[in-house]
Amino acid sequence: MAADRAEDAAEEAEEVVESLDEQVMDPDQGLGRPGRPLPQHHPFYIGFFGALGAVLAVFLGHQLLAVGNYLVLIVVAMFLAAGLNPAVEFFMRRGLSRAWSVLVVVSVVILVLAGFLLAIVPVISDQVSAITTNAPDLLDQLQRNRIVQDLDDRFNVVDKVRDYVSKGHFAGGIFGGVLGFGLKVLSALANTFIIVVLMLYFVSSLHSTKTALYSLAPASRRDRVSKLGDRVIATVGGYVSGAFIVALCAGLTSLVFLFIVGLGQYAVALAFVVTLLDVIPMIGATIGAVIVTAIGFATDPHIGIACAIFYLVYQQLENYVIYPRVMSRAVDVPGSVTVIAALIGAGLLGVVGALLAIPTAAAVLMLTKEIFIQRQDAR
Repeated sequence: MAADRAEDAAEEAEEVVESLDEQVMDPDQGLGRPGRPLPQHHPFYIGFFGALGAVLAVFLGHQLLAVGNYLVLIVVAMFLAAGLNPAVEFFMRRGLSRAWSVLVVVSVVILVLAGFLLAIVPVISDQVSAITTNAPDLLDQLQRNRIVQDLDDRFNVVDKVRDYVSKGHFAGGIFGGVLGFGLKVLSALANTFIIVVLMLYFVSSLHSTKTALYSLAPASRRDRVSKLGDRVIATVGGYVSGAFIVALCAGLTSLVFLFIVGLGQYAVALAFVVTLLDVIPMIGATIGAVIVTAIGFATDPHIGIACAIFYLVYQQLENYVIYPRVMSRAVDVPGSVTVIAALIGAGLLGVVGALLAIPTAAAVLMLTKEIFIQRQDAR
């Protein structure tokens, strides 16, 4: 009996559904007969969703450009965190856990930064002030130089400067320049603070971040992705730490030389400038050498000649002895690729792009060798 009742109820339900369908399909009853769905290859369909996708892409592109400066800071902080990772692994190989290793490295970084700000910055400030105060005398001494006098006779530089000052544009330019320089200094300090905070955060969470990113790969390829990712991080970290070691060698060597040659009153500031510029690939060391040599010539021609000879010899030593030994275990990039990568990076992101170009090129070459070339060889 129950089965018969169930069958009757099902038949009644089907009849109700059929009657509703007839009302809908009948134009005279209900809402009319629906048409066929619009095919996906219809021009209107393609044009509408294509235009919608283009608008969305343009909108997202503008948003990325709006936050481009912050993205650069994040990338720089990640590279610096990768540079500190070898120090963390050093303490881990000595028996410390990763948490304690990160704590030790972060504490050392904070102490070094605090010590630099408290001890070195006042000295650099005093020496920069001394350079600024003595700049007119240095310029007068340069004008007595025969080469400078010859250039002035040819291009009339001194008269042009005097005309510029006498016409009244000099004061406005100075104040505008000072204001712009002050704003740039504040912006640089704020960016430095952001980079340091992000760097410390990335160092402390590097292991968990890697694990989360590797988990996005399929389980069948997760092991290989993890190994390739660790190799990329090791390459970037090795280059960053190696670049700072090479720059530190240049700065300390310059500091000792400047005290010996007779530029002790500017030694710390100039050595700091050489250290910062030496991090920039290809041209940084040359710019630092030119700055120091120019101040040496302005102080005393004999000191200038000694500076020129010293940096000429030291750059050969750095290029052929120090740099290859420090970087031999970090990156393996051909010289032509290094130059091309640095030029492209500098064209895209300026100095930051030049700094990040070489480790990025090394990572791309490694991935190409391990993935694309192996796949081509297997065919």
